[in-house]
Amino acid sequence: MIDWPLAELLPHAGDMILIDRILSFDDEQIHTHTTVKPGGLFNREDGALPAWVGIELMAQSVAAFAGCHARRRGDAVELGFLLGTRKFECNVDCFPVGAELSIHGVRSLEDDNGMGVFECHIHAPGIHATARLNVFRPPKAAHYLHEPSATGNPS
Repeated sequence: MIDWPLAELLPHAGDMILIDRILSFDDEQIHTHTTVKPGGLFNREDGALPAWVGIELMAQSVAAFAGCHARRRGDAVELGFLLGTRKFECNVDCFPVGAELSIHGVRSLEDDNGMGVFECHIHAPGIHATARLNVFRPPKAAHYLHEPSATGNPS
């Protein structure tokens, strides 16, 4: 298990961090884990987590992959963007309270411009979800977040 604090590896904070821990990572993949707890930002009234939140669990695992690699190199954690997903499939409508979810992401493509594709899976007893995530980690992410002034000139 990786002991680095998740808040130092993800560009998220507080309740927006949905994964609990990083189990392992290497040059091509990451394994993370979370336990579904009631009362979160996305939970239903019964405490269950809608299955569509699985996409965010996968995306945070991919972000943790990038964060782990940045930390290992001694670099700052950079902002990345989830561009979309293809073929999200899940055999349940929701993840019940107490479910122990194992998330696995494997990099299948990443280019020098920051574009990447990850094959992701979520497993738990009776639960299986898969998706292919398209992500973008621009070399200078701050440029993408800068808003021009009302005059059209950068401030």
